[in-house]
Formats: sequence, structure tokens, C-alpha cells
Amino acid sequence: MPKFKRTTPAMGRDDLHNGLHVAAVADSNDPILGTHRFATTRQGDKLMLTWMRSFGDLQVVGVDVLEVTAPDKLDRRRRGKNDDFDAHSAAHAAFAERRRVTRRSRGRMVEPHRVFKVCCKTAAQAGRIALQIIQTTIVCAPDRLRDLLRNITRMQLIRTLAAWRPDMTGYRDVEEADRIALKSLARRYLELHDEATGLDDMIEVMVKELASELITRNSIGLNSAAQLLLTAGDNPERLKSRISFAAPCGVSPVPAASGKTIRHRLNRGGERAANSAHHSIEIGRLRLDPKTKEYVTRRTAEGH
Repeated sequence: MPKFKRTTPAMGRDDLHNGLHVAAVADSNDPILGTHRFATTRQGDKLMLTWMRSFGDLQVVGVDVLEVTAPDKLDRRRRGKNDDFDAHSAAHAAFAERRRVTRRSRGRMVEPHRVFKVCCKTAAQAGRIALQIIQTTIVCAPDRLRDLLRNITRMQLIRTLAAWRPDMTGYRDVEEADRIALKSLARRYLELHDEATGLDDMIEVMVKELASELITRNSIGLNSAAQLLLTAGDNPERLKSRISFAAPCGVSPVPAASGKTIRHRLNRGGERAANSAHHSIEIGRLRLDPKTKEYVTRRTAEGH
């Protein structure tokens, strides 16, 4: 989302898509000078640059990368939504320096960290689904097969099923078909489990390199620490205080006062994964951290 400065003050802002840029140009008097669509290719970028030069002499191109928050909800509800409106809103916001936020950088360690965490999470989810199907298949299996697998632990069950050698030509028989399916699901679960474990090991190494002191704190586990690092990004210096970090995590108080009623409510925005990590840490500290227990007791006695 580059910012463009011109002799006649104007700026352009792209609404980015997979194969399309929607660019809008606004001047200091606020009206939109033009909106156009360009392909997300080098040739499309050249055409976009030529088009923007048609509005005035360029002074600087692409030196400041800005990120603006979503368009005003009331305005979107009134006008509707399309790519042109989004680009217009972004152009106005960036030009007027409204709704601007500092971009979260992830060009160094955080980007591979994010990719590994996504892969690990999806592998774990797929493994849980495979395990659920195994359990459902056993419940619906013939009695002889169900009795054989009744009283063994989960990993014993998985390894037993994976070691089976069913008759692959007997798939027309119900029991043999169940054996084939259970063996396939068990092997899938083991592969996904090994994949998630390997990714977890790499994530642990990266977390220790980035913030080894974080996981030594009370009730902060590897997954919670990993998520907080992703939320902070590669440029945590943009977060000037504890309050500025609480807001993107959805754990900051926001005013909800009216008239003589002065009160606050919890911020419902922010990144939900970071909010979940905070919740896990808080639950752990409520059980294990004396300072947290003391704080909760005191605030409860105050009526909060």
C-alpha cells in the first residue's frame, strides 16, 4: 500500500487482491481524483505508475508503507461494499492520516515461525479428526472387532490398528472393510502426529532464540509464547507500552461511559489467537501464581 506525494498533494492507495490491485487517488481537498484496476504483475505496476503520473508530477513513490484499519462500519453499512469504495476509504484515511497503524513486520524470524505454527496446527487438527473417525468406526464395527479393541489405551489402539495386516481383497466383507479403514486411519494419525511433533520441535527452538526468558515465566507455555511472538511481529518496538500490546490482544479496557455513569468494558477486538493465549496464561496463573491469586482476591473483595 504505497503512499504517493505529488506537487498537487495527492496519494494513492491499493486495495490488494490475489490477482488485482484497485488503486484510488485523492487530493488535499478530499475528493477522489480517480480509481482504476490493475493486474498484480510488473506490467500492471508500470501501468499503474503511468496512470498515477497523469494526475500530477511525482515527487516520491513508495517510500512509506502505511496500513490503515478497516473502513468505518456506519459508512460501509450506508454505502455498501465494493473494491472501489474500499480503495476510496483507504486513500482518504491514509491521506488525512486517519485510522493509521504501524505495520507488523514479519520478514525475519517471525515469518517462518508463523508458517511452522500454521502447519503444526492444521496437522494436529487433522490428527484429531482421524482419531474421531477411528472411534466412530469402532463403535459401529461388528461386535467381535469392537470387543477386541475395547479396553486398550489410545496409543496402544493406534499402534495396534497400524500394525494390522488386513486382507485387501476382502473389502466386500464388513469386518474386513472396517479393518482396512481403521489401519488407514491409524497410519494417517501416526504420520500427522510425527509431523506435528517435528514442527513443534522447530517452533520451540525458534521461541527460545527469540525470547528465551518468556517461557521461563509462570504459566507461559510454548504455544502461548509462540502466539504472543507472532502477534508482536519482528518489530515489537512499535508497541510503546503494555497498553499498546494489550489492545491487539483484545485484553485492554475501553471506555463505555455515558452521562454520570463511568465504566469500562473489555476490548472485543484484537487478534483472537492472542486473546486465547492470554486466557490460557491467566487460567494457569490463577492456580499457580501467588501474586495473581492475591490480586484476584483483592479485586473480588472490592466488588470487581
